[in-house]
Amino acid sequence: MGGIEDSEPPLKRVKGPLGESKSSPEDSSFTESLACSLGDVMARPLTSQGDGETIGSKGVIKRSEFIKIITSALYSLGYDKTGALLEEESGISLHSSVVDLFMQQVMDGKWDESVATLNKIGLSDEKAVKSASFLILEQKFRELLKMDKLSTALNTLRNEIVPLQINMSRVHELAACIISPSKSAILGLSGVDNEGAKSRSEFLTKLQKLLPPSIVIPEKRLEHLVESALDVQRDSCAFHNTRDRDLSLYLDHQCGRNRIPSQTLQILEAHSDEVWFLQFSHDGKYLASSSKDQSAIIWEIKEDGQVSLKHMLTGHQKPVLTVSWSPDDQQLLTCGQEEVIRCWDVGSGECLKVYEKSGVGLISCGWFPNNKGIFAGMTDMSICLWDLDGKELECWKGQKTLRISDMAITDDGKRIISICSETAILLLDREAKFERWIEEDEVVTTFTLSKDNKFLLVNLLNQEIHLWSIESDPKLVSKYTGHKRARFVIRSCFGGFEQAFIASGSEDSQVYIWHRCSGELLKALPGHSGAVNSVSWNPANLHMLASASDDRTIRIWGLGHLHIKHIDQSNGMVNHCNGRS
Repeated sequence: MGGIEDSEPPLKRVKGPLGESKSSPEDSSFTESLACSLGDVMARPLTSQGDGETIGSKGVIKRSEFIKIITSALYSLGYDKTGALLEEESGISLHSSVVDLFMQQVMDGKWDESVATLNKIGLSDEKAVKSASFLILEQKFRELLKMDKLSTALNTLRNEIVPLQINMSRVHELAACIISPSKSAILGLSGVDNEGAKSRSEFLTKLQKLLPPSIVIPEKRLEHLVESALDVQRDSCAFHNTRDRDLSLYLDHQCGRNRIPSQTLQILEAHSDEVWFLQFSHDGKYLASSSKDQSAIIWEIKEDGQVSLKHMLTGHQKPVLTVSWSPDDQQLLTCGQEEVIRCWDVGSGECLKVYEKSGVGLISCGWFPNNKGIFAGMTDMSICLWDLDGKELECWKGQKTLRISDMAITDDGKRIISICSETAILLLDREAKFERWIEEDEVVTTFTLSKDNKFLLVNLLNQEIHLWSIESDPKLVSKYTGHKRARFVIRSCFGGFEQAFIASGSEDSQVYIWHRCSGELLKALPGHSGAVNSVSWNPANLHMLASASDDRTIRIWGLGHLHIKHIDQSNGMVNHCNGRS
């Protein structure tokens, strides 16, 4: 790789960047015993193909590169003796002696010598040589400046850095540090506290990125290769619904359909009439539901996954259309049908505030980011923003919403989204005072905003669900079909790992689940005895899904075959039964 023959044994080479090692200096007897104990194992030849230059069943992995990457990983983990022993046993050095010399000179602060050695490494790219030289000389300039050797620093700038004729804007910044010492602090050139081995080690890491991988292996190359392999396996997994922390290197990863929640684990029966809406809290610890029975319920998800009734919220005089969790999950909004919005304390179940507007009914609600206020859709087709005390801050008049309408606001608070006509959704930019629309050919019934605020899931009257990209100009991405919708408002949701699945209710009493990217219908879940109005996927538990139905129940779906548990409000008891109901 370099222009100088290797002459030093690997154990004496610098394996920069230098840092604290997990091994400490020992006497020669220990080193010899280590070599004997590990050497017998490490000296065994790797399985190879042909002439031994490659390894692996397909013969595409170069043996020398493979060993160097392992050696580099050992050094980066702090196993210096093991790394050196691998070099010794394999006969394959991580670096040429000229590269080792170069790295040592950098660590010692021998800047002029390191520049000279850089030109002996054998780099064919003149631009790379100049860039590396510039970085080295800038480091020299920085250290001279920190030692108040202004004259020597100026000489380095004039006679060594400027002649390189690159990055002149940076040259001007460095010159300004000599003229005005205050500039040094702005550019991070002042102070000496960070100087020493640690600072130079960090600098060497930065410098190595300018050298080609054939000279210096990129930092953490083995980790990158392994992570890339896991990414490929994850991306090719059609039913992937597993968190990254649960992936293992021991086996190739593959999820089956059984990783999608499809078994009824609990049936919640506390409502006395149709359940119209439900939503998990952002942290996944609670579930809120609203009903035609004029109540809402806060359910608590225990550590074992069991769901129990926490608070029954009463006070509305009309059916409760929707609920909305505050960003911190400490409060809950409930919206009565063309009535008022109530704000509840999740911990105590106490009603904290009632929001209303004289002569106008409220039909939808949501939270402004950072708990700064709430917004609501009105029966007069306007949208209003209130602070938490109920003071009106903004109001957008005109046909901004319908009498039955979903609303959402992006996490940055800049865009409000609402159904503004039978076939159109309004994307209102509050700051730019700019309006865009999603135009559908069919009647829009409901929509859901994705967690990343980039997509909108739109339910239509014609039994289709459309996925729209709304990052810039709205674009139709995918369509999902198979569920039934003729008379009622049916809602859908995103869910699973990175929201890779779409779930929806249906008038045929089933829950439907599709693969978001392919549009393939994966599951149709029977169990309810009435139309399924709303579904919600737990954001903290990839394997928990909830559904609300006209049969007055909520079903909790999960993995595996467990005893179904019925929970009702008559006596607070949990009734158990086996099998399906």
